[in-house]
Amino acid sequence: MRVDRFLSNLPRFNRKQVRMLLVERRVRVDGQAVSDPHFEVREFSRVECDDEVLQEGRPARYFMLHKPMGCVSATVDPQHPTVLDLIDEPDKHDLHIAGRLDFNTSGLMLITNDGQWSRRLTQPQTKLPKIYYVETEQDIEPEYVEKFSEGFYFAFEDLTTLPAELTLLSSRSARLSIVEGRYHQVKRMFGFFNNKVLRLHRESMGPLRLDHDLAPGHYRPLSPDEILQI
Repeated sequence: MRVDRFLSNLPRFNRKQVRMLLVERRVRVDGQAVSDPHFEVREFSRVECDDEVLQEGRPARYFMLHKPMGCVSATVDPQHPTVLDLIDEPDKHDLHIAGRLDFNTSGLMLITNDGQWSRRLTQPQTKLPKIYYVETEQDIEPEYVEKFSEGFYFAFEDLTTLPAELTLLSSRSARLSIVEGRYHQVKRMFGFFNNKVLRLHRESMGPLRLDHDLAPGHYRPLSPDEILQI
């Protein structure tokens, strides 16, 4: 949020005091003296006034994980291993999942402590494509392609899914690109044709693609360039 709003939200400063603090350049954000009231304070910024710390700075963290099947997309579960159980990092309780996957769905999962970044990644307005590899119990007929592009009506939510792109790879495998993340969406789409999904694997989310050499259950930090792509 803006630095003037950040300061005004503190009970100790009124608006007049905030203006004077900024004019006198007594406020520092990440070591930089600021006077512009529009200067952005992030949840990871260290904010100081004179010699007093108003908000401790902490590092933003971003990880790519290859989620295996049989793992819960949750921070805690009493019965099954969770994706956070696969992460060996300090203070991992601060981390959260950006874009969940079903219990038996594998593939790319992004984990971070940056709420603003994860919202950009998952909020419907961004319409970031998510690409899945799908294997089914029965043949995937050519007419599936047109229906996926039209969308499916989900009575429970009383909505029609946005157009999706289905590319046939073989008689019983395909690659699917969707921009939503409805409950069991892919399985329900194929369920329209009474065709059971046997394997579902997320390959990418927007510009971020799962490394081919990242084994199931393993993870790595995202590079600065990858972080900036979202």
